Amino acid sequence: MRGSEAVVALLRDVGVEVIFGLCGDTSLPFYEALATSNHGIRHVLTRDERSASFMADAYARLSGRVGVCEGPSGGGATYILPGLAEANASSVPLVCLTSDIARQDAGRGTLTELNQTRLFEPVTRSSTLPTSARELVAAIGAAFRDATTGPLGAAHVVLPYDVQLDRVADAEVTIDPRFNAAPAVRPEPTPDDVRAAADRLVNATRPLLVAGAGVLRSEAWDEVTALAELLGMPVATSIGGKGSIAETHPYALGVIGSNGGLPFRHDMLRQSDVIFYVGTRQGSVTTEKWTLPSDGEKTLVQLDVEPTRIGHNYQTAVGLVADAKRGLAALVDEITDRLGGRPAARTAPDEVRRRRDAYMASIEEYTSDRAPIRSERFVAELSRLLPPQSIICADPGTPCPYLSAYYQLPQAGRWFVSPRAHGALGYALPAVCGAYFARPDAARVVGVMGDGSFGISAGELETIARLNLPVTLIVLNNASYGWIKAGQRQMAGGYFSVDFSRSNHAAIAEAYGIPGIRVESPHDLRAALDQALAVEGPALVDVIVQPLEQARAPVSKWVA
Repeated sequence: MRGSEAVVALLRDVGVEVIFGLCGDTSLPFYEALATSNHGIRHVLTRDERSASFMADAYARLSGRVGVCEGPSGGGATYILPGLAEANASSVPLVCLTSDIARQDAGRGTLTELNQTRLFEPVTRSSTLPTSARELVAAIGAAFRDATTGPLGAAHVVLPYDVQLDRVADAEVTIDPRFNAAPAVRPEPTPDDVRAAADRLVNATRPLLVAGAGVLRSEAWDEVTALAELLGMPVATSIGGKGSIAETHPYALGVIGSNGGLPFRHDMLRQSDVIFYVGTRQGSVTTEKWTLPSDGEKTLVQLDVEPTRIGHNYQTAVGLVADAKRGLAALVDEITDRLGGRPAARTAPDEVRRRRDAYMASIEEYTSDRAPIRSERFVAELSRLLPPQSIICADPGTPCPYLSAYYQLPQAGRWFVSPRAHGALGYALPAVCGAYFARPDAARVVGVMGDGSFGISAGELETIARLNLPVTLIVLNNASYGWIKAGQRQMAGGYFSVDFSRSNHAAIAEAYGIPGIRVESPHDLRAALDQALAVEGPALVDVIVQPLEQARAPVSKWVA
């Protein structure tokens, strides 16, 4: 069979269900194979290659399977790169295929010529340029292995035009289907490390667990909850780890750090004596640039699948190199034996709730009837209306701190996605497509974005309308790049080149055939959201919100 046909056969055999992408001249053999082969894979045509990579990223985060995107050479390859950079830095399993000019045309000024491997290597776990159909088969298998093992991440394979037309024996076209689920390999902790970690946690006076995205990648939320109940231990999360425990649970503290962290949560972390980090890089946001806590201030225990991350940012008393689910399960067994099955309630189950209730009662914006609509009020209304088992895709601008801080996930698991590695705007609108295909059984998929993000990805409204996806889009409209404007106010008190005209996003949605609702008064907000959520297909709500530079957003540097 041809190399292009072999790629399609391999994707089928590894269990790929959906591909997100955009066509191009150098992709013609691959598209012909998709059109004529018997594979059962759904191809979702996007309007922008960047959107294809964001869709694949969201699909992977919410399904636990590899997200697959594809695009053409030249400009298409440069456009698709942002999603790979985000996925790789966030340990999201993703495979990207980009077509390329024929090898014999290289170095001759051929249209769309580009050294793709050099372009993609810095933002992927691997970038491979096969020179034959036989090498192409091996490269596809290696890409899925690279994406789903170790720290997880993005892998890239180039499809040269002539290699797509080259032939390989049918019998050689094989792939290991284990490498479409992540993590494909689950390292076990050593018994000595488990015992050492248990010693620290059992003997702690006020232990606290910080859960990162590694908990969600490993589906270890049941083990997190069991350990919290066993030790009477509050559980905080990074933004990427939101969902590691149901946020209505008595020991669920919520998101901590500079983006969405709240003072009462940080107080409880500072009052702890032992902090257990699970599946988190202890990055600048979660730790407020390594001041929450300061290095050496607390006794730290760390569990991570990647050995090089143990003790990388903090002095660590005990490090467990293991899959989060396997490591936590071993700890639960060890500590249960030590305690004789009797939970050690170090922190009273109602302490977190009392502190949260007291803090929320101090925020008048949560119930404010003033216009423009306060973002806190928006979160309050959305929380009342969203059914359980709804998925939220949040852009990293205005939506991220408010939803991270105030929206309580009613159940543990993969229900919330926000790209925090690079904070690229324009994520949420295409991400809802990936979210829907990952979890078509979700009660509702909601994408929340600022108007800056909307302007970057608005073309995907056509994709959503064409597919008639049952998703709700919400634009928080403040007519500016609000995050930067708030930063400018903090720095100098003046503003430069951050304001743009206020668009009518509801009318733009209507032009694409999507019902749109514009709401300016907080008194109309609940009805508008309720109406949009009741639409069977897609709908968009344009919410005129308080400018971010005027708000009391839960962002530490602005509050300070």
